[in-house]
Amino acid sequence: MRLVVDLTKCQGYAQCAFLAPDVFSIQGDEALVYDPNPSEEQRRRVLRAAAACPVQAITLDRVEGAATPSRPGAPPKEAASGDGSQDTFMQTGRIVIVGASLAGLRAAEKLREEGFAGSLALVGDEPHEPYDRPPLSKQVPAGMVSPEHTDLPRQREIDADWRLGVAATGLDLHGKQVRLADGTALGFDKLLISTGVRARPWPNSEEAALKGVLTLRTREDGARLQELLAARPKRVLVIGAGFIGSEIASVCIELGLDVTVAEAGPAPLGAALGGVIGAIAGEIQKENGVDLRCGVRVTALEGDSTGQLRRVLLSDGTTLEVDVAVAALGVIRNVDWLEDSGLACGPWGVACDAGCRVIDANGLVTDDIFVAGDVARAPQPMFGYQFLAIEHWGNVVSQAEVAAHNMVTGQPGRWPHLAVPKFWSVQFGHEIKSVGVPSVADQVVITQGSVAQRRFLAVYGYKGRIVAAVAFNQNKWVEFYEPLIERAAPFPPPLALVDEPTHAEPVPAGFHAMASPTQDATVVVTGHDPGERRATLNRTPLR
Repeated sequence: MRLVVDLTKCQGYAQCAFLAPDVFSIQGDEALVYDPNPSEEQRRRVLRAAAACPVQAITLDRVEGAATPSRPGAPPKEAASGDGSQDTFMQTGRIVIVGASLAGLRAAEKLREEGFAGSLALVGDEPHEPYDRPPLSKQVPAGMVSPEHTDLPRQREIDADWRLGVAATGLDLHGKQVRLADGTALGFDKLLISTGVRARPWPNSEEAALKGVLTLRTREDGARLQELLAARPKRVLVIGAGFIGSEIASVCIELGLDVTVAEAGPAPLGAALGGVIGAIAGEIQKENGVDLRCGVRVTALEGDSTGQLRRVLLSDGTTLEVDVAVAALGVIRNVDWLEDSGLACGPWGVACDAGCRVIDANGLVTDDIFVAGDVARAPQPMFGYQFLAIEHWGNVVSQAEVAAHNMVTGQPGRWPHLAVPKFWSVQFGHEIKSVGVPSVADQVVITQGSVAQRRFLAVYGYKGRIVAAVAFNQNKWVEFYEPLIERAAPFPPPLALVDEPTHAEPVPAGFHAMASPTQDATVVVTGHDPGERRATLNRTPLR
C-alpha cells in the first residue's frame, strides 16, 4: 500500500494519528510524519484515517498493482490527421512527457482523466517509477522508511509507454521528436517538459569524490545518507542551511549525532524566509544542539589515504573532524538536453506563459510544447508578473494538472496557473508552513502568537499589500491568509486577530536584493524584414 500526505493541506488535527498510530504520528505540537508504505495489515486503519481527515490530505493508491513495467518497445499509435480536429487528436494523438517524477505522473493521470486516449509516453532518466522526494530528507535518513518505499500512489491507470532509465538528450522542435540516450527518438504531437532539477554538487570534484561526501536529491542519495548516519559518525557537516540542509541537521539531532551547519549567509533559511525569520530559525537550531556557523564557508574537505573524509577547513580558521559531509547547496535545473532547441531556457529554467505553454527564443509562445514543475519559470500575476520558479511539492502538482488540461483543451477553455504557492518543512519538532512568496516582500510583521514560545505567524508585505504568510506551529491559520494574498489585501493587515502580540510593528524582511535570474539570457538578433528577424540564445558567458 502506498500513500502520500499533502502537507500543504494538513492542519495538524491528528485524527490520522489517533486512528492509525502505527502509520501516522505528530512530532512536537503539529508536525505530522508518516510511513508512505505501510503494511497491508494497516489498510483498514489507514482507510479510516483518510476518510476522517478534515481536509482530505491523505492520498492512497486507487490502482491495484500500481507498479507499471517499462515498455520500451511499444509502438506509437497513429499520429493525428493534422486537420486540426480536437476529437481526432484526443483519440489518436501522441503526447510525450519528459520527466517521470511527481509532475510527469500527475500530468499523465490528468491527461487520462480529461479523456485523452491517444499514445502517451513517459521518459525518465532514473530507473525507478515515480517516487516522492520529501521523505528523502526526513523519514529516510532517520531510518523510519526505506528509500524503496517512497513510490508515489497512483490515482488511475494511465496506459503509458514508460521509458525509464533513459535520459532525453535533445529536442528537434521542427521535426517534433525527442532524442533519447539509447539512440532512439520519440515523435510527438504535443510535449510536456517536466525534467525538474538536480542537486548542485560540491564544486571541487576531487573533494566531492571522498567517501562520506554526498548530496541529497535521488533515492540512491537517500539510501546512502541513511547508511552513513546509521553507522554513527563522530560528526556530520551540513554545508548550507536552506530547507534540505536544515532538515538533515534536524534528523542528525533526532538520531543523537553531533552536527555542524556551515551557512555562508547571515541566517538559516534566509533566501526563503528572509533575515528576520531566518534568525529565529537559527535560534531554534542552536537550542536543539546544532553547531550553527553563519557567515562561514567551507574552504576545503580533506580525506585520509583510503579516500575517506576526515576533516574540513572553515573560513573562520577552524578545522573540524568529520566523517560525513552533505552538500546542500541548492539545485541545477535540468535543461542541458534542450540546448540549441530554440526554446527560451537556461540556468533559470524553461520560460512559459501562465498556461504553461513554453516560450521560444524569439519570445513567441509555442502551442504544442508545455512545461511544469521545478524546471518551469512562469509569470506570477499575483506577484507583479515576475517570472518565478517555484520548487515546492504543491506547486508541482497544481502546475502539472494545469499543463495537462491545457494540452488537450482548445484556447477558450484553457486555465491559467494561478494557485497560491505553498510549502512546508518539519525540523526540530516544529512545523513551518508558508503560503504566498515571502522572497518578494520588503517587510514582515509578527501578527499572532509568541516568538519566544516558537508558536507564531509572520505576514509578509510588498509595497503595502500582503504577499505571504509563514507559520511556526500555527498550522490552522495559514489557510486564513491565502484569500488575503489573492485579493491583494493591505499590509500590515488591519485586522483584529486572536492571540495578537503586544508589539506588532512591521520591520524590513531582510532579503538581499537579487539581480534578475535571467540577466544572462543574452540573445543575438538577425534579419531585417519582420518575417526574417529571429533571436538566438548566446551561450557564451558574459565577461
